[in-house]
Amino acid sequence: MVGLSACAMAVLACVCMMPVMALAQEGQLDKSEPKGITPEEIIQRFASKEKEFKAARDNYTYRQEVKVQTIDGETVDGEYQQVFDVTFDDKGHKIRNVVFAPQSSLQRIMMTEEDIDDIENRLPFVLTSDEIAEYSILYVGQQQEDELHCYVFDITPKQIEGKKRYFQGRIWVDDHDFQIVKTYGKTVPDIHKAKRGQENLFPKFTTWREQIDNKYWFPTYTRADDTLAFSGGGVHIREIVKYENYKKFGSNVKITYDGKEVEKGQKPDQQTSPK
Repeated sequence: MVGLSACAMAVLACVCMMPVMALAQEGQLDKSEPKGITPEEIIQRFASKEKEFKAARDNYTYRQEVKVQTIDGETVDGEYQQVFDVTFDDKGHKIRNVVFAPQSSLQRIMMTEEDIDDIENRLPFVLTSDEIAEYSILYVGQQQEDELHCYVFDITPKQIEGKKRYFQGRIWVDDHDFQIVKTYGKTVPDIHKAKRGQENLFPKFTTWREQIDNKYWFPTYTRADDTLAFSGGGVHIREIVKYENYKKFGSNVKITYDGKEVEKGQKPDQQTSPK
């Protein structure tokens, strides 16, 4: 069967469903060099902040909604949908609880392991100081994204190693928090297995972030609307992913002694031994 294009996401996106950043007014690209800071310094600063962001997001719960549709003309002829909560178990391990998953009606494409992995790990793209050596990063200018003034970079993997997957495209870094606030591009490489007649192609997508807890810019909305050029003919897909209800994880475990709740860090009075 034909493998699905990259991320698994989106559908007819109503403007009213889009987050603030998705509605942002985009200014003209100013190709002048940044003032008071070099492109290399910007890269080092946002890569360091991205490492903090990645660690912080691992301590948040949230709900993720995924929808993928194939389009024939103006008609939706197939759909995949899933809603799941990312939470933690009583030992603090992150878990994924599916809360809604109707039967997929996709026929011209199928969801693959790469699609699911891309949705979870590459659509909310993160470029940390541990990963920048793997990419060529080119400063292309400055651009206004609504009230945010951003530095703009084009990035591409220096080389493809084994089965590892990468992002290729453009990122917008705000000049205040030095965090990525918008991403446009696709995951690479596309996968062609001629002997098996398998093709796994991936669409271009845009991911917007919004500031959570007045500190971190977390992904809140991703959409794609692309035609995948399979050898048997093009397939038009629309995809959308929403990330909602970010909440910092905290233990709900309560310690009680003699029927009374003990404050965290407080030691209960020494128990009197029974006579």
